[in-house]
Amino acid sequence: MSALRDCDVIVVGAGNAAMAAALTVREHGARVVVLEAADPDNAGGNTRYAAGQMRTTYRGVEDLLEIVPDLTAAEIASSDFGSYLRESYLEDVGRLTQYRCNPELVETLVDGSHAALKWMRRQGVRFQASYGRQAVKVDGRYKFWGGLPCEVWGGGPGLLEAYYRAADKAGVEVRHHTHALDLVLDGRRVVGVHCASRGDVFDLRAKSVVLACGGFEANAEMRARYLGPNWDLAKVRGTKFNTGQGLAMALSIGASAAGHWSGAHSTCWDLNAPETGDLRVGDGYQKFSYPIGVMVNAKGMRFVDEGADLQVYTYSRIGREILAQPGMFAWQVFDQRAVPLLRDEYRIRQITKATAPTLEALAQKLEGVDARGFLETMEDFNRAVPPGEPPINLSVKDGRATSGLALPKSNWAYRIDRGPFEAYAVTTGITFTFGGLRISPRAQVLDAAWDPIPGLYACGEIVGGIFYGGYPGGTGLVSGAVFGRIAGREAAAND
Repeated sequence: MSALRDCDVIVVGAGNAAMAAALTVREHGARVVVLEAADPDNAGGNTRYAAGQMRTTYRGVEDLLEIVPDLTAAEIASSDFGSYLRESYLEDVGRLTQYRCNPELVETLVDGSHAALKWMRRQGVRFQASYGRQAVKVDGRYKFWGGLPCEVWGGGPGLLEAYYRAADKAGVEVRHHTHALDLVLDGRRVVGVHCASRGDVFDLRAKSVVLACGGFEANAEMRARYLGPNWDLAKVRGTKFNTGQGLAMALSIGASAAGHWSGAHSTCWDLNAPETGDLRVGDGYQKFSYPIGVMVNAKGMRFVDEGADLQVYTYSRIGREILAQPGMFAWQVFDQRAVPLLRDEYRIRQITKATAPTLEALAQKLEGVDARGFLETMEDFNRAVPPGEPPINLSVKDGRATSGLALPKSNWAYRIDRGPFEAYAVTTGITFTFGGLRISPRAQVLDAAWDPIPGLYACGEIVGGIFYGGYPGGTGLVSGAVFGRIAGREAAAND
């Protein structure tokens, strides 16, 4: 049997989780081939489109220095990095998934988070403190918030560049333009992958296969089938190659489905963004400053509590709310209190934007919105805002809540009355799907009896059972790295 092998391990996919698996396979002395459907310029799945934020446990700046060693003395002296302990991480994932998450998988993720980032550094990945995204200046000091102290230098593309450089040095073979079609079996054991590449169809044989090729977010038919009506019309924030083929391959041989198959990470995305991700813009189409403004639908009505929680805990579920609105769109509205605080993505050229000196004039420019309904909403909202003008601090929930509204704004409720006003049109952008394959904490794919399928492992967004309904920002890449390392280790050792 071994004479027929083309390698020891086949990894399907070439993103964060896949490359973590492949590099770990090589660390354990086994031969690995990576199969990537995309061409080299588009390889890497959703990782290529990621902002690169990383959620990890840390007790203080000493732990962060193990990940971001080039923090200067001046930066340390002027920053309050805080801490993010195991208990907080577990609680955030549990709370945002309504405690439906698989506790064993979540504990594995959390407990492996810091070690995974240190391992990534050893592969050449560079991290930087998230001053631009996750820090606000309060009384002359930068205060970090949301459990996201660091991000990958260069975002997703920077992460992939480091991985591919390490893979080339380690002797990892990456085959682009290669589509995985089916799993090859020897009895019950997975022993390879049936592939297609540029008109050729062939089998690759190995002792183990790692599936790390994402969910089904780029498959409009599967979105409609599993997520529900109108999801086929959602914009895809990332790669067009995550079509669910890996899921179909595994399910066809009896793998167990797990997780929230009718749920997905989805958020505010520019109304006129292209159908799938645009690498020239990256994540710039996202619009995440809604906590300091209001969002209205076609009727001119608010439909979500924009200040329900810190943005990193709400952004991944707002897309579903927008999808349910008439016409599947909304406008985010800001006045001059908020405009200076808008994130960088509001300043790109590829935006759907309206500006006006007064709310009355703005009402006429919000395409598709009932002007009278909008003005009534704004009047009611401004009347419900508490008095006073304390500084806006997005690092903590400030309790500035409206009163008397059927739909409150629970934090950061300030009057919207200082012109000129700005508004941005958004729709639903889907990032990745929550449903996937059932795996063990050792990244083994399980069958209907929850027994391991010999020779088959999975990691990354193809895994189900970790996220339900919501998602703490920065957990996806960390999950991929943690379980990618585990999958690579186990696949290399499999006999």
